[in-house]
Amino acid sequence: MTTPGIIKLLFIVNNRSGNNNTNWRNAILQYFNNSLHTAEVYELPEDCTKEAIQQKIHASGAQRIIAVGGDGTVKLVAEIVAGTNLPMGILPAGSANGMAKELGIPVDLQAALEVATEGIVTKIDAIRVNGELCIHLSDIGFNAFVIKTFESMNRRGMWSYIKAAWRVLWRNRKMQVKIETDNHYVNREAQMIVLANASRYGTGAVINPEGKLNDGRFEIIVIRKISPGELFKMMVSHKPYDPAKTELFTTRSVTVQSRHKTHFQVDGEYLGKINSLEAAIEPHALSIVVPVENN
Repeated sequence: MTTPGIIKLLFIVNNRSGNNNTNWRNAILQYFNNSLHTAEVYELPEDCTKEAIQQKIHASGAQRIIAVGGDGTVKLVAEIVAGTNLPMGILPAGSANGMAKELGIPVDLQAALEVATEGIVTKIDAIRVNGELCIHLSDIGFNAFVIKTFESMNRRGMWSYIKAAWRVLWRNRKMQVKIETDNHYVNREAQMIVLANASRYGTGAVINPEGKLNDGRFEIIVIRKISPGELFKMMVSHKPYDPAKTELFTTRSVTVQSRHKTHFQVDGEYLGKINSLEAAIEPHALSIVVPVENN
């Protein structure tokens, strides 16, 4: 873990994230008016490529790269800086902000800017899922279907996400899957399978009570039945799951085969339908800026 001296920060802003009307450029630059640190703001244009972002990062000479947006923006920036020692921070500006919540980064803009500037840099793992980098949560089935439905809606925000989930609840069919981890081979009927590097969704639901971002492992959560009791445990009580409804396996790699194609998402980005999945842990893949008190 490292703390900063005087540094330059590059803020990569997705103005299309979330549903607030914050002028991110003005707010960020105003914060640094009386600071020893310096800041540059890069607002993502439509149809922006990773190559263009890489060039901007290189040209800026910044010591920290800050993703300003939701989980999709965080994933985009993480894919570019993963495997380097260039630290990434987050200003939460999306609908769910799952990774920011996982790291304890506040939603309040001034407090989040303070973390981005003065926070500690630490290493976290990532999961490589069908070639995609996952630093938070990936899943197939119910939640991925919800994300697809949510993306087709005109409004953003948590209420729209809840409405999308309600629509999907009555349309989602169970998957017939084969799961092979480091130590288990099982056949299951499931409504949702989660690959969890982290512990909770942006909704606050604790899907993986054993989740740690830097333990060199990840968890497979097999949700065999979505029930009010299990949802209450995830959202409120955080008591142990009923293994007849929710199972958890810890592993460093996994393959999943589904009889039928099913919805698939990584870190909040819907990626279509698949019937096979391969994933493996990438230890200490990303340098991330976190609040001092989290360490």
